[in-house]
Amino acid sequence: MTKTVMFFVLFLTVALVCASAATYQVTLFQASTVAGHELKAGDYKLTVDNDKATIAKGKEKVEATVKVETSDTKYSATSIRYADDNGKMKVQEIRLGGTTTKLVFN
Repeated sequence: MTKTVMFFVLFLTVALVCASAATYQVTLFQASTVAGHELKAGDYKLTVDNDKATIAKGKEKVEATVKVETSDTKYSATSIRYADDNGKMKVQEIRLGGTTTKLVFN
């Protein structure tokens, strides 16, 4: 009985940890700067956990503080807005397709 209860508690703990972070796929079509790090164009895994976004591809990983905002309507496709930062394209926000979520990068 004790093993069953411990297994159940462990299962719930793992489920809660996994549920707290949302994962998406994003494509950077050009070299982009996120949190001072330059990322090459390509497909990346985006993980959002509260006010922290992690963009990863292989061993390359960048963490950034974001403000999560909610729109009134769903975004039809994922889109990235940039700002020109001395000739480099800095990610300003990411609108996540199929959701009402917008990530605003600091």
